[in-house]
Amino acid sequence: MPRLFAEQPVKFSKLPSFRAENFPYSGPYPWLDRPDALERVDEKLRSGELTRAQADQCRYWTENGYVILPGLIEHTLLDDVWQGYEKAIHSGRITLPPEKAGEHDPYQGRFLNPHKKLGKLCGILKHPELLAAIRLLTGREPKVLQTIASHKGSQQGAHSDSIHMTTYPLGYLTAAWIAFEDIHPDSGPLVYYPGSHRLPYLFSKDVGISEDDFKREGYQPYHKQYEPRIRQAVEDHGIAPHYFHARKGDVLIWHANLVHGGSTRRNLALSRKALVVHFFVKGSFVYHDLSAKRSLNQYLGTCLLRDDSGEVRVIGKSRK
Repeated sequence: MPRLFAEQPVKFSKLPSFRAENFPYSGPYPWLDRPDALERVDEKLRSGELTRAQADQCRYWTENGYVILPGLIEHTLLDDVWQGYEKAIHSGRITLPPEKAGEHDPYQGRFLNPHKKLGKLCGILKHPELLAAIRLLTGREPKVLQTIASHKGSQQGAHSDSIHMTTYPLGYLTAAWIAFEDIHPDSGPLVYYPGSHRLPYLFSKDVGISEDDFKREGYQPYHKQYEPRIRQAVEDHGIAPHYFHARKGDVLIWHANLVHGGSTRRNLALSRKALVVHFFVKGSFVYHDLSAKRSLNQYLGTCLLRDDSGEVRVIGKSRK
């Protein structure tokens, strides 16, 4: 187990299960989540630790829970990665689930963790400007937890990632949504709720989902009990949805607790090629609150990647 930076130590073997209610609410909290965040940004700007652009980005994150980085990823890199992804699909190395949204839906579903199959993705996962942005916003060293590639909009219900990928200490998760093409408003763009990251975290216990419920019924209790509660929370606070009408190469990075989802695909013929990368930070512990299990992905990270010939290459130390 890697050394954790939480202020309150936890003996994992003594926990009844990996559920949020069994962890202490311990700091240190992410620096931009703290009550004095804006004052600290001003101090760092005065001392020269931050540029004015970085300070503006940090203030925006504190208030809204996300930042947009226009044109961050080079088109040549995006094209090379997507070509490699399509090649892996056609060769059978990657098999996509159907996930049809209707009779005339021409696209197959999302693929979880393509970085374990496709070495070309390393160029995005280790993109220096992307990592620098996450390092700035979290104050700690980012590590890849999970990736999801998609040809089309997910139409996923509004949610916070923290019920799926909970960190100890809380809040040390970020996600980057990367557009591989210009995103049409009718394709089902990413929907997000600015400022919703400041709502109380909502976990399984808070909505009455027990460990046995999840074992017995899978995600049905989540759809029936969690999703209506999260929708009600944003409505009660008057938080309006925004839509990410991205251009190719644009990146939206969001906070661990920002409510987001996939909007309706009004035109099923339109693609929405994108990659989502979830990052945790070095020294945090990640678990899945719904299933009460720790995340194995945090130990795999980007250590083992297959190159285009299918050979495995090591690009970092793996944790056993």
